[in-house]
Amino acid sequence: MSAEVSPASLPEKKHRFRVNKFIIGGAVISVAVLLLAISNLRGNAQYYMTINELIIAPEKWNQNVRISGAVRGDSIQVNPQTGYLTFVAVNVPGDMKTVEQMGGIAAVLHQAVIDPNAASLTIRYHGARPDLLKNEAQAIITGKMQPDGTFLADDLLLKCPSKYEAAP
Repeated sequence: MSAEVSPASLPEKKHRFRVNKFIIGGAVISVAVLLLAISNLRGNAQYYMTINELIIAPEKWNQNVRISGAVRGDSIQVNPQTGYLTFVAVNVPGDMKTVEQMGGIAAVLHQAVIDPNAASLTIRYHGARPDLLKNEAQAIITGKMQPDGTFLADDLLLKCPSKYEAAP
């Protein structure tokens, strides 16, 4: 005994299969887009190391890293022959709770620059001198440690310290 399929039921099954195919295809595309977005965000997320963290992590010295520090203004030098800009960046805490406890970012930058015992790195950057490169500016520097102990910067982002001071 074989069950006969009525012609009226065939279009309904075909229609159901077509709807399921679109739902499955849409779900696959959605999952693929989600996975691409997550992997892209992970790749672009870059941790800012403090100068202290970099100094005690020699395994990072051969890698391109991003560090944060305060510019010691009296150390800024420009060599017109080579096009290199050098300055000293000093360690600032990376933890926002610590920064808040110390009186805010302006106070932290000021304290770091005047502390003769603060860990520091000489930064070398090839390019024009940024307008915001001045004493107590916060520097976000991407680059790599060099064998001579300097930090060769590929990218330099500066934040003006006066931006953090409270309005009178």
